[in-house]
Amino acid sequence: MNERAHAAIGVFDSGLGGLSVLKAIREVLPSEDLMYLADSGFAPYGDRDEAFIVERSLAMVDFLVRQGAKAIVVACNTATVVAARQLRERFDVPIVAMEPAIKPAVELTRSKVVGVLATSRTVASPSVAALVARYGQGVDIRLQACPGLVTQVEAGDLDGPHTRELLGQYLAPLLAAGADTLVLGCTHYPFLAPVIHELAGPMVTIVESSEAVAREVVRRTAHLRHPLHGQREGHTQFFTTADVADATARMSALWGSPAHVQAVPPAGA
Repeated sequence: MNERAHAAIGVFDSGLGGLSVLKAIREVLPSEDLMYLADSGFAPYGDRDEAFIVERSLAMVDFLVRQGAKAIVVACNTATVVAARQLRERFDVPIVAMEPAIKPAVELTRSKVVGVLATSRTVASPSVAALVARYGQGVDIRLQACPGLVTQVEAGDLDGPHTRELLGQYLAPLLAAGADTLVLGCTHYPFLAPVIHELAGPMVTIVESSEAVAREVVRRTAHLRHPLHGQREGHTQFFTTADVADATARMSALWGSPAHVQAVPPAGA
């Protein structure tokens, strides 16, 4: 039996958005132990330079591996497009990363116009350009950078006036162009989905990647699971690089049940 079978799966994001991915993983792997690390002390990543994102991503994965993680999920589109290659070169555990759900959106659109909401860094990445080139034949894929939305989710403001104002500003050009399918290209954005649905209208389909990532985690960790894990309830640990009291309140609200959050030094050590 693999010596890592009893170890946890580590999940990290620049902040709280990756909880949307953690929920999807917990749904399909109820018996696995999970660790979630929010780098909220340095959020958001989306408008930071590449070297900063790589440095923080390496620190986050290093912490999770030193905690015993048997696999890592990069629950952050920005960290994926900037740092996934370096993470896979540095660490010898399976690393599951994400990409915006452009392929399924192209398959769903009727108007042949797809809008992609993402951070500035994700929108500008070669990885996203490659996805558009690969799947976008015959479809108008419009990339919309959304500065400020991650900050709103981190603050717990999911439907306040400023959040609605930002969403209206970012959705307007996509809807005016005829987009009938919207890709949520940041793990924070699913927490804004109710307001996006409200503003975009019932004829617009919203897609995101959390369920696809969860399925990939199941596949990539099959050889690392203990055969008796199905008889137990998995434990979830939460960590943050921000204020613990604040993180506890906000994580608990987004997670949907009390989250006992532990502090990680800002350097990730």
